[in-house]
Amino acid sequence: MTRLVSETNRVPPISYSPKHHHNNHNHHRTTSLYSPKLSICLLSTCVTLFILFQIQSLQTPPSSWSFIHHFQNPILNTTQTSTTTTIAAKFQQAVTFLPLKDLRYTQTAQQGHTWFMSSTYDTHEQGEVQFQHFPSKASKGRLLCVKGNDTHDGAWNSYALAWPETLPENATHMDGLTFVSYNHYNYDNIWHGLSAMVPFVAWHIKNECSKLPTRWVLYHWGELRTKMGPWLKILMNATFNGYVDIERFDDSGGGDRAVCFEEAVVMRHNEGGMSRERRMEVYDLMRCKARLYCNVRMEESREDGGRGLNLAVIGMTMLMRTGARSFKNESAVIGIFERECHNVEGCRFFVAHSNNLTFCQQVKLMSLTDILVSPHGAQLTNMFLMDRNSSVMEFFPKGWLKLAGVGQYVYHWIASWSGMKHQGAWRDPSGDHCPYGEDDRRCMSIYKSGKIGYNETFFAEWARNVLHEVKMRKMEKASEKGIAATASGCACS
Repeated sequence: MTRLVSETNRVPPISYSPKHHHNNHNHHRTTSLYSPKLSICLLSTCVTLFILFQIQSLQTPPSSWSFIHHFQNPILNTTQTSTTTTIAAKFQQAVTFLPLKDLRYTQTAQQGHTWFMSSTYDTHEQGEVQFQHFPSKASKGRLLCVKGNDTHDGAWNSYALAWPETLPENATHMDGLTFVSYNHYNYDNIWHGLSAMVPFVAWHIKNECSKLPTRWVLYHWGELRTKMGPWLKILMNATFNGYVDIERFDDSGGGDRAVCFEEAVVMRHNEGGMSRERRMEVYDLMRCKARLYCNVRMEESREDGGRGLNLAVIGMTMLMRTGARSFKNESAVIGIFERECHNVEGCRFFVAHSNNLTFCQQVKLMSLTDILVSPHGAQLTNMFLMDRNSSVMEFFPKGWLKLAGVGQYVYHWIASWSGMKHQGAWRDPSGDHCPYGEDDRRCMSIYKSGKIGYNETFFAEWARNVLHEVKMRKMEKASEKGIAATASGCACS
C-alpha cells in the first residue's frame, strides 16, 4: 500500500552528531506522518467522498455532460423527425381503396351490408336507425375517403379509411358534415327518394337537431347521382333549414383523386331497423317543417266560412294520376266520392293531379285533407303531410295482388309509420288480358301499367263508412288542435 504523506507539512530530519546520539535518543526521534490508522481514516474519507460525488452526478449531470446533451439534441430531433415523416409517408401510401360496389354480392345486393362499402359495419341501437359515422370510435378515429365520381359503373368507385394525419397523397379534404346516401332505387321517385332520406332525419333527431349537413353525396348501386327529385329536394331543404348541396366532385381532380370528409354519416339501409315510434317522430318533424317552409297555418286552412277554426270540417281529396294506374273513367269515380262527401255535413271535396301542383301547393292541400283517395303510386307519399290519424283509400289495377310482390304494400307501411289509418284497398277484378295465364309472372309486365275500373256500389258504401268513422273521430277531438311535431331537442310548431 502506498503511504500517504503530506508534502506541505513534511518536517525535515533533524541533524545530529554522533556525540549527541546517546543523550538525545529519546527526545529527538526522526518525525514521520506515516501511521496505519491515519491511512485508513484518509482512505475511508476519500471513498465516502467519491461515492457522494457519484450519487450527485447521477442526479445532476456535470456541466460537461450538459454540453454533450446540447450537442446531441439536434441530431436526435432531426432523426426523430425524419423517422416520423417516413412513417407518415408509409401510412399515406398504405391507404387501401376498396370498391364501393362489391361484385361478390351482386345476387344479394339488398340483403344486408355486403353490397355497398362491404368491409364496414353499421352502428345500430335497438329501435334506432342503422348508420356509420366517421370519424368515430367504431372507425378508430379514421375519416372516410372516396374516389367516387363514376356515374355509370359503381365498381369503378372506391372508398378507404384514413387517419387525419395520414390522408392519401393529393387527397382533397372537405370540411363540415357530409351525408352519404346509398339507395337501392332512385332519388327521382318521391317514395324511393324519401325512404332513403328518412334515416338521415332520424339521425338528425337523435343528435337533437344540432348537426346540419354541409353537403350530400348520393349513390345508386355504387354509381354517383348528382340530383334528387324537386319535391324531395325542397322537403330536405325545409327539414334541414338550408339549401341542399348535392356533391358532384367536379373539382376533385378526377376519379383517381381521393376526397376525404372531415365528418361523414353513411346510410345504406333506408328505414330498416327503426321502431314505429322513431319513424313517427321523423314524419312529424318533416310534416311540421314543410308547413313552416310553405307558411301553411292550420288556423287559416281550417276556417269554417269565416266563423273561425272548425276541426269538425272533413277534407276529402282525390289525388289523381295520368297514364299507368289511372282510372279508366275518372269523371265517374269523382262523381261517386263527390256525392258521398256532399251528403256529410262539413265535408269539403277536392280533386287534384299531383304533377300539376308545386311542392307547397301539395303541402297546403294535404293540410286540408282528412281522407286521401288515390290509386297506388308515388303521389300517395304525400299522405304524411296530413294530420295524424287521417285516412287513406287506395286502388289497384288487376293482377297486382298475386304478382306485384311486397312492394304493393309500401303505402300500408308509410301510413302506419306516419300515424295514418290505411282504410283498405280496392283491386280491380277486370283488366287487360294476359296470354300466359293470370298466375304467370310474365303477366305483371301487362298489369303493371294497367288502368283501374270502378264499382259504383262498392265505392259509395266504402266512402260512406270511412266518412262516418272520420266524422265521429273528429267530433270527439273537436276541442283539440292539430298535432304539431315535437321531437326531443327538435321542437317545431
